[in-house]
Amino acid sequence: MPALFDLNPLAEIYVPEGIDPLEALRRTTHLAVGAHPDDVEIMAQHGILACYQKSSRHFTAVILTNGSGSPRTGSYAAATNDGLVLLRREEQLRAAEIGAYSAVVLLNYDSAAVKHDTGTAILDDLIKLFTLATPEILYTHQPADRHPTHVAVCARVLEALRQQPAVARPKIIYGCEVWRSLDWVDEPERISLDVSGHEELRRALLQVYSSQIAGGKRYDLAVIGRQQANATFNSSHTTDAAEAVNYALNLLPLITEGDLETYIRQLIDRFNEHTTEILRGVCT
Repeated sequence: MPALFDLNPLAEIYVPEGIDPLEALRRTTHLAVGAHPDDVEIMAQHGILACYQKSSRHFTAVILTNGSGSPRTGSYAAATNDGLVLLRREEQLRAAEIGAYSAVVLLNYDSAAVKHDTGTAILDDLIKLFTLATPEILYTHQPADRHPTHVAVCARVLEALRQQPAVARPKIIYGCEVWRSLDWVDEPERISLDVSGHEELRRALLQVYSSQIAGGKRYDLAVIGRQQANATFNSSHTTDAAEAVNYALNLLPLITEGDLETYIRQLIDRFNEHTTEILRGVCT
């Protein structure tokens, strides 16, 4: 890691194209911040596809944790945590090559540090990266995710963005589904990100994670299936407008007003109101 980045000592940057890492970050137009290796390939395919083989658009991934402690069976049942960390690192770098990323930054924290950050190291790293890479669009985890580390990443990202000058912040911030679908959120708060086409690329980005797939988690089937299901079940009274859809939330307002707990409570309240309204309309 070049000294100019001044990130934590374990951090790494990989640039598939082989250009200067600083240039790779500065040209970033679409940035995804995920908790673990493979999260970005699940939640931010919209950004990857938007930049794929485009000379004026460039996708960068930032991964906060080293991916240790994930479940494993089959040929990976005996893998040690250290061995799994190395393997998941190689898988993430391979995904960056397949998706033609501008760069991938591995911050290599453990999940406990992300969830219970009592210092400023993670926040400082994110602020530095957001200062170097000033994307137009940012993807991260949605705050109602079932995985605590994913929710923690969302919170850390928003905290770092609040400390950026307004002119340097992304114009769009998506909170994307991974470990909880956003099907329960009604439009317009539920955003449909069209990821139609390039199915071979989308599948390849997932299948590179052999440690997860052969280890007992068929993300390659589940993610593609959910994208297709989202497209079909998106609206009950219209024909499908897309072949594959990822759902997301607009997190941009949370940079200047409100907090995550209130935001999620209001989403749940509106879900409750809408569901109750339908019931009353047909049962009374």
